Amino acid sequence: MSERVAGGAPTRAAVILPWEREEVSDSRRSAEARLAEAMGLAASIGLVIVHSAIMPLRRRRPSALLGEGQVEMVHADLKTHEVDLVVMDTALSPVQQRNLEKAWGCKVIDRTGLILDIFGERARTKEGALQVELAHLDYQRSRLVRSWTHLERQRGGFGFLGGPGETQIEADRRMIAVRMAKLKREIEEVRRTRGLHREARRRTPYPIVALIGYTNAGKSTLFNALTGATVHAQDQLFATLDPTMRTIALPSGRPAILSDTVGFISDLPTELVAAFRATLEEVAEADIILHVRDIAHPDTAAQKADVLGVLNTMVRDGGLDADWPRRTLDVLNKADLLGGISAVPGMVEGGAAVPISALSGEGLDLLRVVIDERLASAKEVASFDIPVSDGAKLAWLYRHGEVLAREDQEEAIRLTVRMLPADRAKFEAMSGVGA
Repeated sequence: MSERVAGGAPTRAAVILPWEREEVSDSRRSAEARLAEAMGLAASIGLVIVHSAIMPLRRRRPSALLGEGQVEMVHADLKTHEVDLVVMDTALSPVQQRNLEKAWGCKVIDRTGLILDIFGERARTKEGALQVELAHLDYQRSRLVRSWTHLERQRGGFGFLGGPGETQIEADRRMIAVRMAKLKREIEEVRRTRGLHREARRRTPYPIVALIGYTNAGKSTLFNALTGATVHAQDQLFATLDPTMRTIALPSGRPAILSDTVGFISDLPTELVAAFRATLEEVAEADIILHVRDIAHPDTAAQKADVLGVLNTMVRDGGLDADWPRRTLDVLNKADLLGGISAVPGMVEGGAAVPISALSGEGLDLLRVVIDERLASAKEVASFDIPVSDGAKLAWLYRHGEVLAREDQEEAIRLTVRMLPADRAKFEAMSGVGA
């Protein structure tokens, strides 16, 4: 749904990228690519981009971030292009935001506000919506002079961009604090419920394969191609925000659960970190992690570094075990844009990286085989002597492992089973039965 100003016309927006000197900026990513990503973020919620610019920064001015001459230069461009809204692709302090609005005579939002608005518009699960609203309130606490419409909005999102029915509200900190406390209680309750669901999934015999990757790398397209599902997938940043799971059949005939997750992005707003990581809990449970990369993107290396950075942060926070690289397989997507999978550079022999095109289907058969082989190689073979009378343990092993041999004896049944190390440890711990 396109954003519109009060008169009903689409919102005309400008995207401005303040770019610091090379020694203090992210040298992995070019300014042009960063600007293109910001324009994609803005366009993904219906803004009409009529102007964009890269503004070199010698130093950050506390009053308006940009220098006086730059502020005047941008003002002239905004008047020429009749801009209603400016997206500053950086984090602005409340003072900087207000001063730029005063100088330019239009609404100004920063990268944090833009991404919060996107998340607010697209979160579908209850926890996702609660987490994003909590993040929004945390962000708004320092911006109380600005409009706060989380209780009276006419659309998704959180009112950073305005829209029909927007009202100016004098919101005090106590009101926000009360609402935030209530949200935290609701989130904790939802987490407990999801924990029970996750525990139930652990009791299923199916391994979990999780898709991760930079936003717009093609995860949802791959998810649909592998499962036959119709998850929303389009050339749009953050098209998927909530985890989706489906069962897939592998070449060996064994089923697995495929999980699609939210896309990663550089400089994720700190207010959204908790909401973002909550959507990645499936990754911690996954037996295989498929890192889907847009191999045709000019900044594919920088995007990979951003994804790995978030995963390493999750390790430090205790949300992910340190051996996740061992479970990870790079999937080099969009090979069709480079001339096919045979043209993809840097193909690693031995299945460490698999080139594919989720759109055309090229390479998907190889990917299924590699997933199958990875799952098989991760399993251990163990033998257990189970009392004949203990049908529950026998049933558990049949559900959670692949029975290779069975020897029926007078008082016990010896099963030789191939199973994941975690399932073997779980069985031995709960039953007291050793191999």
